[in-house]
Amino acid sequence: MTALPELLAAQPAGTTRRPRPLLAFGAVYRMLLRNQATRGRLAVVTGLGALVVLVAALVGHRGGLDPLEQGTRYLNFIGISLLVPVVSLVFACGSLGDLVDDQSLVYLWLPPVPRWVIALAAWASTATICLPAVTIPLVIAAVVTKGGGFLIEGVAVSAVLGVIAYTGLFTALGLRFRRALLWGLAYLLLWENFVANAGAGTARLSVLSYLRSLLSAYTGVGLNLADRSLPAAYLTPVIVAVVAIAYTARRLARQDID
Repeated sequence: MTALPELLAAQPAGTTRRPRPLLAFGAVYRMLLRNQATRGRLAVVTGLGALVVLVAALVGHRGGLDPLEQGTRYLNFIGISLLVPVVSLVFACGSLGDLVDDQSLVYLWLPPVPRWVIALAAWASTATICLPAVTIPLVIAAVVTKGGGFLIEGVAVSAVLGVIAYTGLFTALGLRFRRALLWGLAYLLLWENFVANAGAGTARLSVLSYLRSLLSAYTGVGLNLADRSLPAAYLTPVIVAVVAIAYTARRLARQDID
């Protein structure tokens, strides 16, 4: 475990006290970032982003609908509803889940690292990868669809807040469940795209509804489930991330790791 020497160095010499939180966070963050940023995962995400941009270019050259409406509907479907949550799922589930599966998470516990430090580092390392991986291709896609500045701004804000929320959720999911990737896909397919349409109550529990509300507010294009207030659309994804990180920390404190 490459982070162990750094964590031990963060612990005051000659004491049994916990390592300094900031130094411990940095050590765990760097280790988890290296573990997640594998060539295979990065290649897949890069390919998906390139495909999104390519199709956006074709959409931009297609006549008919207003470019703003056409670009908004395309990026809502392929970007906010698919690329953002799927990329977040792929990386976040493995952040701590991979360490549980190969029984190496215990090595992070040899120094008495606060569990909230591990949870926060897991979320931050995942978000560090996912933010550019989804935001950059979606912004480029918004440009080539010729939807204009409001579409670019709306897509960027929705993607950033989506990554913040989904990486928190799926980091917790990866720690809690085996085969978390399947559970995450089931959540996205069944809850976010099916149960959320059943009524206003369930829609409020859908992260996607807040992201679509932001995109709709920026572009003025009506979208399904996009009926959350603007303050709620900004704040709820952040609250979801905070609650998920807190749950992850609590789970780390209570879960037995072999």
